[in-house]
Amino acid sequence: MASLERVIQQNVLEVTKKVEDHLDAELEKLEKLDSDDLDKLREKRLQEMKRYAQQQQEWLAMGHGEYTEIPEEKEFFEITKKSKDIVCHFYKNDSPRCKIVDHHLKILSKSHLEARFCKIDVERCPFLTERLRIKVIPTIALIKDSKTKDYVVGFTDLGNCDDFSTEMMEWRIAQPGVIKYNGNLLEPPVQGKKSNKLLFGVAAKKTIRGKESDSDDEDY
Repeated sequence: MASLERVIQQNVLEVTKKVEDHLDAELEKLEKLDSDDLDKLREKRLQEMKRYAQQQQEWLAMGHGEYTEIPEEKEFFEITKKSKDIVCHFYKNDSPRCKIVDHHLKILSKSHLEARFCKIDVERCPFLTERLRIKVIPTIALIKDSKTKDYVVGFTDLGNCDDFSTEMMEWRIAQPGVIKYNGNLLEPPVQGKKSNKLLFGVAAKKTIRGKESDSDDEDY
């Protein structure tokens, strides 16, 4: 036991030493910076902020920052030409679960300007629905660079429940990179048994192929 304690103490000391060495090196770099270097860093940061602000304005001009209805198929194809990242909800008016999706996507559209959030009524856009192989309602198509990278089909990947959080939706649609995500993409933001069912991609692929679907979701 004493030997084990000594090993642990030694490991802690080694980690602490590495952290201290890293901090010392960073402080030494800062101390060596003269006024010209600091001015350059400030200017670089200022330019980055200006570029980001300009990018945000461009996104807003393209309809980002809000969750909008796409009334016809032609407009959808126009959007894919303008926006690099798109989150598109295929819905039906009489589906309660589509209302739940609307709630979460409306919230996320405000905090993720980098993606265009929209929805399409499958009954008004049959050609597009068939082309993207939409079989279950609700389905969210995740599109990047004019290519559909992934689908969120029903609520299977969201914990198989109706009361999943907006954070869960955010984590799921971030998987193919259509929105920025600050957390760990390998771990869903939930604890307990539900997280064990969230095997990214597996449930969605099965549902798309028609081999498995959430019992409460509606076949289109």
